[in-house]
Amino acid sequence: MGARLGIRGGPATKLGPMTATRDFAADAASARARLLELIKELAVVRGKVILSSGAEADYYIDLRRITLHHEASKLVGQVMLSLMDDAGIDFDCAGGLTMGADPVGTAVMHAAVDAGRPVDAFVVRKEQKSYGMGRQVEGPSVEGRRVLVLEDTSTTGGSALTAVEGVRKAGGNVVAVAVIVDRDTGAKEKIEAEAGVPYLFAFGKDELGLS
Repeated sequence: MGARLGIRGGPATKLGPMTATRDFAADAASARARLLELIKELAVVRGKVILSSGAEADYYIDLRRITLHHEASKLVGQVMLSLMDDAGIDFDCAGGLTMGADPVGTAVMHAAVDAGRPVDAFVVRKEQKSYGMGRQVEGPSVEGRRVLVLEDTSTTGGSALTAVEGVRKAGGNVVAVAVIVDRDTGAKEKIEAEAGVPYLFAFGKDELGLS
């Protein structure tokens, strides 16, 4: 691999381990700060809404406005990958219940590839197909592999738990559940108790200015 060029066109000095670590940390912090800005700007909708759980709330966090956004999508992958690294969680596949988790898994896959790490994405159907190959988990096989179950956000934990069950039936080893935003509505406690794996989140609702 040739020498990298510096800003002025001369050969750049090779980065040592400490410098590379600092640069990675700085990039991760920058990505997280910008993603938080975009979530506040694009995804937080204030007003009375009915959530998928049937509960009423004074606001709605529409994270599809983030996970399908041209700039924010890449940041999602970087931030979620960094979150797993900080927690010391290694995984081979990332995905969750369709459709909220689909762009999150894809973003993490691309971020991992950019970092030189082979991570596959997958999609979990709500129910196993009754035709074709009869699969519930679509994509590269998760059998015998370390799996990160993702969701954009979670209120009751139901979607993530459905994904965990589907992955385990397909032979995958679920190592953690992670979401972009935690609403502090009991999903963490429910998932950790029922799935028996860590639940991690990139942002709490307090960081979004929500009570």
